[in-house]
Amino acid sequence: MPEIILKNVAKRFGKFVAVDNLNLHIESNSFITLLGPSGCGKTTTLRMIAGLETPTEGSISIDGKVVFDADQGINLPPNKRDVGFLFQNYALWPHMTVYQNIAFGLENLKWDKQRIRTRVNELLKMLKIEQFEKRYPSELSGGQQQRVAIARTLAPGPKVLFMDEPLSNLDAKLRMEMRAELKRLHRDTDSTFVYVTHDQLEAMTLSTRVCIMETGVLQQFAPPLEMYNNPANLFVADFMGNPTMNFVDGHLDQDGTVRFGGMTARFEHAGEPLAEGDVVVGIRPEYIHIDEDGKLEATVYSTLPSGMETTVKLDVDGTSLTAVVFGDVDYPVDSKVKCSFHKAAVLFDKATGKNIGKGKLVL
Repeated sequence: MPEIILKNVAKRFGKFVAVDNLNLHIESNSFITLLGPSGCGKTTTLRMIAGLETPTEGSISIDGKVVFDADQGINLPPNKRDVGFLFQNYALWPHMTVYQNIAFGLENLKWDKQRIRTRVNELLKMLKIEQFEKRYPSELSGGQQQRVAIARTLAPGPKVLFMDEPLSNLDAKLRMEMRAELKRLHRDTDSTFVYVTHDQLEAMTLSTRVCIMETGVLQQFAPPLEMYNNPANLFVADFMGNPTMNFVDGHLDQDGTVRFGGMTARFEHAGEPLAEGDVVVGIRPEYIHIDEDGKLEATVYSTLPSGMETTVKLDVDGTSLTAVVFGDVDYPVDSKVKCSFHKAAVLFDKATGKNIGKGKLVL
């Protein structure tokens, strides 16, 4: 399956820069998610790779073949790039049955009837929609329509499958089910998937690597757990994770002591000593433990129990911290508890927002 390489790709609309000097190496058979808030350039990037948008600068190659190069004047149309595109609105033909929708593109490619029948049957079985073969889109649920749209996109056997927020029209339960199906589909088809979403949970659960963007600029390109545990900067740290990471302004002394939010701790990390200066201390909510042996005294501001876990807002000497406690537990509002920091914290440079170190806070 093909790799995709973007070199110095940019897209400008007049003075507005949608994508700025993007360099990406998407490996074969990977599941890449383009992630970021609305207007960050993720959909524009997807459309440029697919050939639906023309870059202003740079080059793009798919499977070793240059499909766009601004300097050489190369710009292959989408139908010459051997890619499939799955849209947010499914775009099924309402007057065609499920079978006809899936077969439509193959008929245009002049496949013979027996070959079409074999391929459609294969996809109906793969996506578990055999019983809907003779139904029309209006007779299907949203999840069933989504499966038909996927089958139609996969029918010609594209080397790359592009998906632009394909699950956003589904309810929460169905989105969860379809995420599992998409992950399994990626393995079964052995294709390269490029997926656009603003939902960090989808990016975390589906991807082999995540490309997170802000205002057209790549912020980090890494496996999701690496991005979650060691974010490149404050923007990535804030975007990845729900509840979001705790951020507390502080100061790092030359001896490795961190003073933040009325607290003092020693920052232990591997590597060279960090320079003294103003920092932002980042702590994931699940790394704040509430227990009787904790060294910090806190007041419970509010609790949000959900059964599997409880989100607890704490006040530690005037500093607000969010903790996640796993299990069906709850705490009375305004009650006094003790807490401590476990596992890793991340220090960010206050001026630049860049990650300067990952380590442990020892109280």
